[in-house]
Amino acid sequence: MITFLVSIFVLYFLLAYYASKSLKTLKAPRWLRYTYATITIAIIVLMAYHWFGKGKTVWSAPQQYAVAAFLIWFIVNLVTSIVLFAEDITRLLRWLFTKKRGNTSHMPSRRKFVSALGWGLAAIPFASLLYAIFQGKYNYKVLKYTLYFPNLPKAFDGYRITQISDIHCGSFDNYDKIRYGVELINAQQSDVILFTGDLVNNLSEELLPWQSLFSQLHAPSGIYAIMGNHDYGDYSSWESPEAKQANIEQLHKLEEEMGWKLLLNTHTYLHRNGERIALIGVENWGHGRFSKYGDLTKAMQGIAADDFKILMTHDPTHWEDIVQPQHKDIALTLSGHTHGMQCGIEVPGWRWSPSQYIYKHWGGMYQEDGQYLNVNRGFGYHAFPGRIGVWPEITVIELKTKE
Repeated sequence: MITFLVSIFVLYFLLAYYASKSLKTLKAPRWLRYTYATITIAIIVLMAYHWFGKGKTVWSAPQQYAVAAFLIWFIVNLVTSIVLFAEDITRLLRWLFTKKRGNTSHMPSRRKFVSALGWGLAAIPFASLLYAIFQGKYNYKVLKYTLYFPNLPKAFDGYRITQISDIHCGSFDNYDKIRYGVELINAQQSDVILFTGDLVNNLSEELLPWQSLFSQLHAPSGIYAIMGNHDYGDYSSWESPEAKQANIEQLHKLEEEMGWKLLLNTHTYLHRNGERIALIGVENWGHGRFSKYGDLTKAMQGIAADDFKILMTHDPTHWEDIVQPQHKDIALTLSGHTHGMQCGIEVPGWRWSPSQYIYKHWGGMYQEDGQYLNVNRGFGYHAFPGRIGVWPEITVIELKTKE
C-alpha cells in the first residue's frame, strides 16, 4: 500500500509539472504560474494533514474533501498532459522526418492552440466533478417499481415498501439537504421503511448529529434495519476488540432510540388484515474480502415454507452466491453496498458505471428465475463526496398479487 501511494503521488507531481509547461507556451503571467504551483503543493499538504496528522482514519467529511481535491487536480493535469503528450509525439515525428531529409532545424515549438485545447478539455471533468460535489450528491431520485407475485397474500396487494441504503452519515455536511431527503422519504407514505445497511462510515458517534433527524422517519408497519460492512468499524483502528464491540453496541442502541428495529440474523413478520409476510434480516455477508457476519440459515429458522419471504442483505453478492442457489423461496431481496460507484451514465435503454466491472448486480431491479433483487444506489456517499450520473436513491416498491 505504501509503495502504491508513493507511486500515485510521484505521478501526480509529474503530471502537474508536465501540464504546467503549457502555461509558459500560453505566456501566462508569473502570478498565475505561481498560483498553479501553490495549488499543486497545497493539495498534498491538505492530504497529509487530514490523513496522516489526525490519528484515526475514519473517512470524515474533511478527509473526503481532501481526497476530492486531489482527484480533481490529478484528472485536470492528466487530461491536459494527454493532449500535450499527443502534440509532443507529433512534434518529434515531424522533426525526425525533416532531419532525415537533411533539414537540421530545431524541433517545432508547442502551439498555443494545442495548449489551450488541453486546458479546455480538462475543464469538462473539472466542472463535472464540482457539480457532483456541490449538487449531485443531494440530487435525490425516487425510483418506483411494481412487482407481481403469485404467492403474495391477498391482504398485501398494493403494499408499499420504501427502501433506503448506505446513508454514511459521517460524510454529511449539509443539514438542510439531508432534512429534505428525509422529508422526501416520508412523502412516499409507504407501509414500511427498510434500511439495508451502512448507517455510518466507521464510528457510532457519527450518527449523533443526525440522530434526531432520522428519528423523524415513520411508516405504519415500522422501520427495519440491518448492518452493512461499514457499521462494524472494520476500517478504523481500535485500542482493543472490546472497544470495537462497544462501538457496535452503541450504534445498535442509537438505532433503537430512533425507533428502528434491527434484524441481526433473525426475522420478523409484517401483518395485514390477518395475513403475514416474513421479513428476514442478515448481518453483512460479502463476496471476497468483505466480512461474512451474516447467517441466512439461522435467520430463517422457524419460518414456514409457504410464507412469502423478503430478505434484507447489504451486499448483492449474497444474492448470487447464496440466495439464488440455496433459497428459491425468497421472493424479493433488497441490497445496497455498491453506490453504483457514485458515477456513471444511466439513460433509457443503456447505462454504464465502473461498478459493473466489479459487481454483476450494481444498481436497480433484477429478476432471475422468478426471484427479484433490488440494489439501491444509496442515500448518502462515501470516499468521494459527490455523485455524477448515479444519483442518491429512494426506492419505492409496490407488491401486487398475480393470479
